[in-house]
Amino acid sequence: MTRILFVFTSTSKTLNGKPTGWYLPEAAHPYYTLSPKYQIDFAAPAGPNPPLDPSSVELFKDDESQKFLTDPAVKELFSKTKVLKEVNADDYAAIFYIGGHGPVIDLAFDNDNIKLAEEFLHSGKIVSAVCHGPAALVGVKGTDGNSIFDGRKATAFTDVEEEQVGKIDDVPFLVEEKIKSLGGTFEKAAEPWGVKVIRSGNLLTGQNPASAKPLAEELLTILQQ
Repeated sequence: MTRILFVFTSTSKTLNGKPTGWYLPEAAHPYYTLSPKYQIDFAAPAGPNPPLDPSSVELFKDDESQKFLTDPAVKELFSKTKVLKEVNADDYAAIFYIGGHGPVIDLAFDNDNIKLAEEFLHSGKIVSAVCHGPAALVGVKGTDGNSIFDGRKATAFTDVEEEQVGKIDDVPFLVEEKIKSLGGTFEKAAEPWGVKVIRSGNLLTGQNPASAKPLAEELLTILQQ
């Protein structure tokens, strides 16, 4: 069975000390979309049991999100979450970055993460990320030495959405702004919180929690072609 790697943040606090972590529906919805067809493994900078953003548990009461919290198979995956530097990219068909504010704080600056993402990118495998997940890719460069975003279209949690959740001062940079500064063409849904998924070469990005399942569906389509 082909395998996909889900990457989670290990950060539990924002720059202002507010609780954060990985965002529930951005893991749950892709997991239940992809796991019937592919083996999913989890990884994070600090390994097992990465922190969950408590606000996402309060906000998302849908069946898949709630099931994900108690699913024995998921609990086992979390207990066996790999440390990023121990992951072999050759074992996977694609990498999928889960959002939450955490990736902007740890994954964006994590050398093991950058090296791993570059291994996927350089071998032509799909590099996918949702919401704040694309922040994990801001240090990633192609074989030409340019940013993964340079000359590509991408999306992520928008500056307007960040403003609306009141977290602009909780992160070291705004993801939309950063993608643009790295030469990316940033695209977004017509309205905040709308669904947006963009494929640009082997980079696949989704805007926000609502885009997580559509992003996983697009990844599924690509892998099955």
